Amino acid sequence: MSKILNGLLEGWWMFYGTFWALVFGFTLSGAIQAFVTKNRMEEVLGNHRPKTIAKASFLGAVSSSCSYAASALAKSLVTKGADFTAAMVFMFASTNLVLELGLILWVLIGWQFALAEFVGGAIMIILLTLIMPKLFKDIQVGKKSLQMAEMPKGKATWKDACGYTIGDFTMVRVELILGFAVAGLATIVPVSFWNKLFLTGHGFFSALENALISPFIAFISFVCSVGNVPLAAALWHSGISFGGTIAFIYADLLAAPLVLIYRKYYGSKVAVRLAIAFWLIMSLSGLITEGIFNTFKLTPVVANHQMMMNHFGFNYTTILNAIALLVAFWVYWMYRGRRIENSDFAKDLVCGMQVRIADAPASVEYKGKKYYFCMPGCKDTFLNSPEKYL
Repeated sequence: MSKILNGLLEGWWMFYGTFWALVFGFTLSGAIQAFVTKNRMEEVLGNHRPKTIAKASFLGAVSSSCSYAASALAKSLVTKGADFTAAMVFMFASTNLVLELGLILWVLIGWQFALAEFVGGAIMIILLTLIMPKLFKDIQVGKKSLQMAEMPKGKATWKDACGYTIGDFTMVRVELILGFAVAGLATIVPVSFWNKLFLTGHGFFSALENALISPFIAFISFVCSVGNVPLAAALWHSGISFGGTIAFIYADLLAAPLVLIYRKYYGSKVAVRLAIAFWLIMSLSGLITEGIFNTFKLTPVVANHQMMMNHFGFNYTTILNAIALLVAFWVYWMYRGRRIENSDFAKDLVCGMQVRIADAPASVEYKGKKYYFCMPGCKDTFLNSPEKYL
């Protein structure tokens, strides 16, 4: 029991380390939904040409979000008119091509991993750009299956933005709790278990197996691209290959709670395709990165010392969390004021999002009362078991 409690405590500290990113990411997501027009988003990220992908990569890198917030941001971009591939590139860049991740990798495992994160990240973006349009060519922005509530013509306010922020957070709150709990419990798994799981001493076949298997570990053990670095360090020092470690770090977007979030955002079929595409692309990117580093003799040698799986905090974390807490209080205060002053919005009973009644994508009348939903999928879920949500 003590080990389980220690694991859950570890999950709490992981939440503490990423709290500021969650708040800032979800707040930015709400602002995008409220203030960025669909025409503007189509203009900036409306296709997947090389110039547009470069913009998506840069904008993602400077946004520096945790994976849950990044998924909300990507959804916001898609519903505002961004190309699906460009939005996925943005989501990847905002979690993996960020300065803080490179710094933590450098400190915990070595400069080679920091360099590989960006080299391999560029490879993954190229693969995403080549593969995603073919796999998701049936997904068009504005189609009924993906359409969310749009702001009507008129000047948006910060109260509107905060309403979207609270709605996005409400939609994924269960997945967030599950994600941090699972990630914390994963830290109490004996290192010997990882030694048995990953092949060693078989050359290319070991590298291939490690790169393919490591994303599945991320599937059950992840918090965010920064939060999973301690476990990545433990895996590396336990004997997993260089490429397998890189693929594991990239696989933050393949965590089980996030796949459930993709299902809520885009539907079950798209979520399954997206998970398979991410798995293959992440594994291939890690394998190619290892090949490049082996060619130039940059692959580090595994150290023999034991990794310390403690809380790798930085002094700025407390300051950022304090600022984020103030921002969170402000967002909620603005949200409460908007809800009191306006009767133009309704709560989606299935996912928790707030939708504008005037242009809600879906609605239904049940027992004499009308209910509004952010997308047809939520309406269908409600109709399957209405009493569950009332």
